[in-house]
Amino acid sequence: MIIDDGKRVLQIEADAIRALVDRMDERFERAVGICYACTGRIVVTGMGKSGLIAKKISATLASTGTTSFFLHPAEGIHGDLGMVSKEDVFIALSNSGETEEVVRLLPSIKRLNLQLISLTGNTRSTLAKMSDVALDVGVKEEACPLGLAPTASTTAALAMGDALSIALLQKRGFQREDYAVFHPGGALGKRLLLRVFEAMHRGEGIPVVHEETPMKEVILEITSKKLGVTTVQDERGRLIGVITDGDLRRLFQRFFERESQIFKLRAADVMTRGAKVIQKEALAAQAVQIMEKHSITSLVVIGQQERVEGIVHLHDLLKLGVV
Repeated sequence: MIIDDGKRVLQIEADAIRALVDRMDERFERAVGICYACTGRIVVTGMGKSGLIAKKISATLASTGTTSFFLHPAEGIHGDLGMVSKEDVFIALSNSGETEEVVRLLPSIKRLNLQLISLTGNTRSTLAKMSDVALDVGVKEEACPLGLAPTASTTAALAMGDALSIALLQKRGFQREDYAVFHPGGALGKRLLLRVFEAMHRGEGIPVVHEETPMKEVILEITSKKLGVTTVQDERGRLIGVITDGDLRRLFQRFFERESQIFKLRAADVMTRGAKVIQKEALAAQAVQIMEKHSITSLVVIGQQERVEGIVHLHDLLKLGVV
């Protein structure tokens, strides 16, 4: 019974969102256009549960390149309208379209000659009639069996707000790097902002051998530097190839019954040419993508004139929270 109740709620709310798809028309396009042309801020307002949804919509707008803040309608009619400038655009949420505090804001919004977009379940309401664009987010029924608690209606409003935010993001050409600027903290910030040079091993920490280096020394270099790989460089520090611990395992399998032959080889006999590399200014997240794509655990960091500047290892990126 409890599981059935849960499924019923999810189905009603899913249906509410699906119904919005058929309502995507020129009104949505106009709403996006108004927000895109705004030279001020997007002021989002709503009362009660709609106010909570309005806060989330404002936060999503702000984090995706559209300057925005939430204005509590009751506080607005008691002085906080002073925070609003003539360059701003309003987005007002009210399922009924007749929420007293929101409706009382409308004359002031019009007096300031601000454009108004509404998200409402009643397109004949006072709010809808006074809006430049009224987006219909009405639902057939609330998930609450009493029909009282805002559930499906707030879900629909939130989804429409997300649609507006992402449409604006794409219209602005907002990129990962832009997103990172607004999310510098926590794991997300690390994943988006960290550069390869901040995570790479450098200097004496870089395993290095040369083409003529005997295999015994190659094995010692890989083992001592503990990165599971060594670079093979020329006399100018340019990358020629790499030798990994996987290469060593395959080598020992090949010479299983004559291991002594291995120590007659040089680095040039075993190395892999055309190693995967990355620039030090690249995002650490890009390094992870390359490693995952090629099923490897390290990348050689290349600087000017193809010289080796470091090694970045997957384990270090894991510790830093990039992955």
